[in-house]
Amino acid sequence: MMPAARESLLDAAYTALARLPWSAVRMVDVAAAAGVSRQTLYNEFGSKDGLARALVRREADGYLAGIERALAAYADARERLTATAEWTASAARENALVRAMLTGCWGEGLPAPTLRAVPSSSVVPAQRRADGPLPSPGDFVAIVRDRAVAALSGPGADRQDTVELARSCELAVRVGLSCVSAPPGEGGVGELVRVAFPRPSAV
Repeated sequence: MMPAARESLLDAAYTALARLPWSAVRMVDVAAAAGVSRQTLYNEFGSKDGLARALVRREADGYLAGIERALAAYADARERLTATAEWTASAARENALVRAMLTGCWGEGLPAPTLRAVPSSSVVPAQRRADGPLPSPGDFVAIVRDRAVAALSGPGADRQDTVELARSCELAVRVGLSCVSAPPGEGGVGELVRVAFPRPSAV
């Protein structure tokens, strides 16, 4: 199947999930919405669980792609961390699957794929990846922290500098996550991060 068709099926599944609990989403309806046969859908994903895993994996990749954009958006280190925290909070607020992945709180209406890898006999490379292990909330914090450290650490940074930078990056991510369950007041996520890091040299 062409990647565009796989994306169309995932888009159809995501749209259906916005209207219905996952238990009520039917494979035949997803296939029809994407304009492909039900057999093609099964060939691509293997099962409804496979579709769920692929959908969750795509949303995870989309969240992490947004992190990369946030880290590349500014020259100033503090603003990069601010953008990272703001993206984390907004992505989780607007996307129920991202929110569930980052918090570990899977509502009854969402698919809840296991974090561990499942046996995969798929010939589709993207599905074999989707059948692999999914990041836990703690994994996401570590992934984002490490990407931020890589983006912000300068040449010649010593171990102590890197350790302190990692702490700052993790704090920024956790500030963003805290704002998912307890939305901030005036000033928003960005103001909280800027207060935590009042000087550019802090990071």
